[in-house]
Amino acid sequence: MLENFWFNVEYGINHVLDINAYDHVLFLIVLTVPYVFKDWKRVLLLVSMFTLGHTLSLVLAAYNVVTVNATVVEFLIPITILIVALFNVFTSGKGAQREKVGVLFLSTLFFGLIHGLGFAREFQMLLGETDNKLVLLLEFALGIELAQVIIVFVVLFLGYIVQTIFRFTKRDWIMVISAIVVGLVIPMILNSDFLT
Repeated sequence: MLENFWFNVEYGINHVLDINAYDHVLFLIVLTVPYVFKDWKRVLLLVSMFTLGHTLSLVLAAYNVVTVNATVVEFLIPITILIVALFNVFTSGKGAQREKVGVLFLSTLFFGLIHGLGFAREFQMLLGETDNKLVLLLEFALGIELAQVIIVFVVLFLGYIVQTIFRFTKRDWIMVISAIVVGLVIPMILNSDFLT
């Protein structure tokens, strides 16, 4: 039982940290980059909203409430990353991360739903013939959340180093990282099967 638990949690962690599926990591980077360590509660809440979103879509897919069109989902995931990165570029240093909590949290929840549909296919393979879908799903989601917390910590730590040791301004840090992510996701969007 415990062995299964750790396998499923580890599967969730590995799914997020998979170098070939870095879209999830990119989303977390642009979600986290505007913040510093003292904002950890807000960041944790944002990441939890994201986890809630993709856990909900996993539940819906696992119980066949929604069916996943992989081509559309694979197109929408980089679009969500691009939206958040561009939001960062246009609001960096303007304190926008402090305002409109509702809009930010709801959009993160919605983007989580889209990213969860991306997980759905892989999760279906993990399910196999199991009867206890919900427990498996929660263990998988726990692994995803743990991996996300690791990524968020790394981004906050790098931000701290760059802003204190290398004297980058917060605005420059946000702009540089968000611009790099924009540069990475545009080819993902253009090369999507949805557009070909």
